[in-house]
Amino acid sequence: MEKLWQKDKEVEKSVEKFTVGNDREMDMQLAPFDVLGSLAHTRMLNEIGLMNDEDLKQVQDGLKVIFGEIQQGNFRIDDHVEDVHSQVELLLTKRIGEAGKKIHSGRSRNDQVLVDLKLFFRHQIREIVYNTELLFDQLISQSEQHKDKLLPGYTHLQIAMPSSFGLWFGAYAESLADDIELMLAAWKICNKNPLGSAAGYGSSFPLNRTLTTELLGFDSLNYNVVYAQMGRGKTERILGQAMSSIAATLAKMAMDVCLFINQNFAFISFPDELTTGSSIMPHKKNPDVFELIRSRCNKIQALPNEIAMMTTNLPSGYHRDLQLLKENLFPAIRSLNECLEMSAFMLKNIRISEDILKDEKYAYLFSVDAVNEEVRKGIPFREAYKSVGARIESGNFSAPKKVVHTHEGSIGNLCNLQIQESFKRTLKQFSFEKVEASVSSLLAKDA
Repeated sequence: MEKLWQKDKEVEKSVEKFTVGNDREMDMQLAPFDVLGSLAHTRMLNEIGLMNDEDLKQVQDGLKVIFGEIQQGNFRIDDHVEDVHSQVELLLTKRIGEAGKKIHSGRSRNDQVLVDLKLFFRHQIREIVYNTELLFDQLISQSEQHKDKLLPGYTHLQIAMPSSFGLWFGAYAESLADDIELMLAAWKICNKNPLGSAAGYGSSFPLNRTLTTELLGFDSLNYNVVYAQMGRGKTERILGQAMSSIAATLAKMAMDVCLFINQNFAFISFPDELTTGSSIMPHKKNPDVFELIRSRCNKIQALPNEIAMMTTNLPSGYHRDLQLLKENLFPAIRSLNECLEMSAFMLKNIRISEDILKDEKYAYLFSVDAVNEEVRKGIPFREAYKSVGARIESGNFSAPKKVVHTHEGSIGNLCNLQIQESFKRTLKQFSFEKVEASVSSLLAKDA
């Protein structure tokens, strides 16, 4: 196996295979970001006098060609090459000669993978946020469309008080509004530049880390070079925590759907083509999509703990343990995005049952409303409570004719506009446009 950093002594093959593991496959996802990091780094090397203009021109042009090949699916990490960093440098050097050998000055593979991961995570967060916004908008739309359709509310899985589909859809929308706040925190952690920390202890070269920060569209630096290296594992855990929060919302919603579609509830349904049948029971319409969303999202909720267990008690500095974090996190990111996309698609096609609460079995849902009606007439709450309770016990209870809930966040006052405004305020704090502009500038032909 070809290693740019390898000493003369050959590593035993079984050790080689064990230590590389699945890293080559994981690294393919980092390839475009590795090139972006090198584009910024070499421009900085030119600025501090470690790369002349002619070499810079060759390097920049060569790297942009490689980036295009990656985007077109024409890039691979050869079997004899250990990682994406080596593959990019070897390919560049093969094509442009000696100038390609200069791109690693002032860098270590440690800070190279750190910046690759930060750039990759930023890109993935943008996709998660986009898909979360699509689901959020679908939930708000459904909440408004079905706000007048009542639904039983439960505590302890016992019928409790009247709810509505407006409340049900809106509750999950507001939950996502909180989840996206946590994702914003993860974005802020990911959007700090570790490049220039080298192996975790800096460099004797006069690196201009502020320049690479600006070129890559980061908001700021990881200033302390030891902390920049310590950030690996911590960054993944924080991103995992934000993902876990979104996953918890989806898992709970999926569980509700699985209950509500049950024939004993029959609150909702989906078109036949969006459910699955049984091999022997022709009546079955199984909510397999939501069962899988529930299970996938429960798995994602374990992610922060998995990462914590893999990094607990590691001292400062780089350790090979950190390589394995990609195997947990990368598939989880893809899975969460798929769950978000599928949830929005399914909810777009949901069918809501009408007049659910007209069924006599839901009469006691209105007991609190009956108590409140008496309180409005001047009867003390405890006396009204006993009075209604006695009527229930004797079988003489009759439900109020209509539900009147007007306070903020209740059946008659969903506050969806306020929830939307909260979500949008958080969205505006993600500096996606700045990042996009920086990346476009790095890749420009005349840059």
